[in-house]
Amino acid sequence: MEFIDLPQMIAADGSIRLPGSKSISNRALLLAALSAGTTEVRGLLASDDTARMLEALKVLGVDVVETGTGHWRVHGCGGRFPNRRAELFLGNAGTAFRSLTAALALAEGEYVLKGVARMHERPIGDLVDALRTCGADIEYLEKEGYPPLRLKPVRSRSRIRPARIRPDVVRIRGDVSSQFLTGLLMALPLTGAETVVEVEGELISRPYVEITLDLMARFGVHVACRGWQSFTIAGTSYVSPGILHVEGDASSASYFLALGAIGATADKPLRVEGVGRDSIQGDVGFADALAQMGARIEMGPDWIQASAPSGKLRGITLDCNAIPDAAMTLAIVALFAQGETRLDNIASWRVKETDRIAAMARELGKLGVRVEEGADWLRIIPPGAAHSLHAAIIDTYDDHRMAMCFSLAAFGVPLRINDPGCTAKTFPGYFEHFIRLARPAPVIAIDGPTASGKGTVSARVARALGFHYLDSGALYRLTALAARDAGIDWEDEAAVAEIAARLEVEFSEAETRLGGKAVGAAMREEAIAAGASKVAALPAVRNALLFRQRAFHRAPGLVGDGRDMGSVVFPQATLKVFLTASAEVRAERRYRQLLAAGREADLAVILADLETRDARDRQRALAPLRQEKDALLLDTDTLDIEAATRRVLEWYEQRLRPQ
Repeated sequence: MEFIDLPQMIAADGSIRLPGSKSISNRALLLAALSAGTTEVRGLLASDDTARMLEALKVLGVDVVETGTGHWRVHGCGGRFPNRRAELFLGNAGTAFRSLTAALALAEGEYVLKGVARMHERPIGDLVDALRTCGADIEYLEKEGYPPLRLKPVRSRSRIRPARIRPDVVRIRGDVSSQFLTGLLMALPLTGAETVVEVEGELISRPYVEITLDLMARFGVHVACRGWQSFTIAGTSYVSPGILHVEGDASSASYFLALGAIGATADKPLRVEGVGRDSIQGDVGFADALAQMGARIEMGPDWIQASAPSGKLRGITLDCNAIPDAAMTLAIVALFAQGETRLDNIASWRVKETDRIAAMARELGKLGVRVEEGADWLRIIPPGAAHSLHAAIIDTYDDHRMAMCFSLAAFGVPLRINDPGCTAKTFPGYFEHFIRLARPAPVIAIDGPTASGKGTVSARVARALGFHYLDSGALYRLTALAARDAGIDWEDEAAVAEIAARLEVEFSEAETRLGGKAVGAAMREEAIAAGASKVAALPAVRNALLFRQRAFHRAPGLVGDGRDMGSVVFPQATLKVFLTASAEVRAERRYRQLLAAGREADLAVILADLETRDARDRQRALAPLRQEKDALLLDTDTLDIEAATRRVLEWYEQRLRPQ
């Protein structure tokens, strides 16, 4: 999909079993390939990142077979890949690119490693420098310090080792990406010699290194760690553990735990299964951060559940070194907290799938949120109330975590999220799960032919329920009016679409306002009605107005009337009503209205006009006049406005009753 539109959500509950951890999945696959013996990897994450690793292993000649959903059998090659020459495309999978760079650089072969454009912008020079001290022969194919790379067979360490490096010591920076250290640690057992790795500077994202050490130990290689600055790798080879289970992804858990902290109640919490107290992933610490913000958190050995506090969440200042990926979710939770939130020690965001600090600040700004950023920190000052957030179109920068994080902002305002498919990198089907667990504000869609009274009934139903009201047909007249006032020709599709996209409209039963100005009389002019027909036929205008219409779908609810309310704009409406009356009855009503307003009228002319418009509307290619299959028919031939309004309210109450 090009985009997904999310209405404002008002509650969340339920449970979800998490997909497998990306961090564990790709490490497990590579370690299984490097080990002696056959490994059954169970619960493997199915995603773009793991697909890139699986493809790479197959190209390298490793026997990898899927034995069931999420289950893979890997026949290890004992550190010697069968194919000594290969070119690998690794997309934007950092875990695959960094770890394979290290493993292949210390292997006996010639390999080219490439990725997408963004991967070629992500630095890898510190890892390359460390590998070169081990004897690796690595060539940058484009820009110094960045992929793509050419790896050649390793040379003798004794011939190239600098005098300043002790024979058994390799140094690497720890303050850019923990994936550099992870790749180095996983590859060094291939040398067959005991080696010490010393980390220069502060080691960021330490929990991800803990995952690496835990998995290496399961494959028979134990690493002695001293203060997270020095690591001694025993000169032993990898041996398959036989079976390895991949636990649920703790980073992915953060979105659903946040969902619970924002929208779930104590008696109906939101529960994630597959990760909990016994997890080896540091991102389970995200639950502690939510607890600091006031969320109710409960945890078992392999589950965590969250619900909102009795009062408001509160802003916090947090060192996020231990939860760098999950910390992104806190930036959105901060929108619903009282007081500012500051996230520190997040420099690694700058070198991820996008510059996440800059991207987060830019997209939060679209919502009307005040944001300040530094080299390694982000400060979020939420608006006084969630309803003051602005409906916005969110760009995701081909970054799965941007898309998943910003879905949570739908608890404050309707959103359009561009490129939702980017979540396939780590969580295919994320939005299906989100929509299943989050409950949107209700919407009543009322359609019907011209002069059927649908506008009046809709406005009165909205007033009775305290809901927002949307006159969708008026949006086209308002677009034509705004375009005319701006001196734009109604047939200039691009210019009119731009006008439509930024309409500032307020509807009420009494008046319609455009840019704060009452325009009820102006929008009813015959010339504007003709203009509305012209602009409504322009695809770009209809597309622009689609999100403008959906932006009205806010708490506590919406009543919308118009031709495609229940079919295109709100296909999942809580209640759909097709309100109609015979042409004769509608003509008589219109005739009386005109006479009451002191205007001349001819009943026969009005009837003929209505019949002509009905025929034209039924034959329209776009949004033809018709009753949707799931819409209730309300014939008002014998009903007045008050009776029709009561009937719609009764149907709505019936829809809300438990089955």
